[in-house]
Amino acid sequence: MAEVIVTARKWGNSIGATLPAETVKKEKIKPNDKLVLEVRKIVPIKELFGTFKTNKSTQQIKDELRAGWD
Repeated sequence: MAEVIVTARKWGNSIGATLPAETVKKEKIKPNDKLVLEVRKIVPIKELFGTFKTNKSTQQIKDELRAGWD
């Protein structure tokens, strides 16, 4: 099983991804082979700021993290 990062591209009315040649050779993939793909979007860290919701204050979170280092 190989894990590769590819870039999605517009392909007609769809989105397509191209597998790298070395992955195709390693996995012995041929045209019309059936593949199982796990799709996970890579999200830049900047987009995650402000999405974590909690009832604790920032200071409480920092205190809990520091307590684990003792």
